Amino acid sequence: MKHRTPLRQRGITMIVVLVLLSVMLLGGLAFARMAEIGTLASGNNAYREASLQASEVGLASAFAAVRAISAEDSNQAGWYWSTMQPADANGLPSVDWNAAPEVVIGNYRARYVVERLCNTSPVTSTLQQCLVKQVPQTESNRSGQEAIDPPNSRQFRATVRVEGPKDTQTWIQSLVTKG
Repeated sequence: MKHRTPLRQRGITMIVVLVLLSVMLLGGLAFARMAEIGTLASGNNAYREASLQASEVGLASAFAAVRAISAEDSNQAGWYWSTMQPADANGLPSVDWNAAPEVVIGNYRARYVVERLCNTSPVTSTLQQCLVKQVPQTESNRSGQEAIDPPNSRQFRATVRVEGPKDTQTWIQSLVTKG
């Protein structure tokens, strides 16, 4: 009977195990990074939603301020202009936002400005110089009756800027009708 001598081990198993452990380590790191990105994205979405809710408070404050304006042809303390202001490429008015009224909602600060949508001030012809909203009226069916002009409502553009945690910044614009 012949005795066989054991073959020399080459260590291939050790190399395979190390490669598999490396692959598993990289997969675990990738999974951890994906979970972190998902958490950051959901946090950013929560900040955005909260800033949009805060902008509603700023917009409601702007609406109340417009209703309280008595002289629409005079500018008011850095938040109201009787004519449209120059705008940047995004359509936002180029104004001093630090002079605008501030409303604090938790960790968010909302500032608003309002512009009357007119080309000139003082307004001499509302229909030609300003954006107005006309409300259609029911008319008489009698022949020969002159059609009545619909009443005009003055239009204003309210712009709200909200700043919050993590440098969150939200801008909204809305038309306000008065009259």
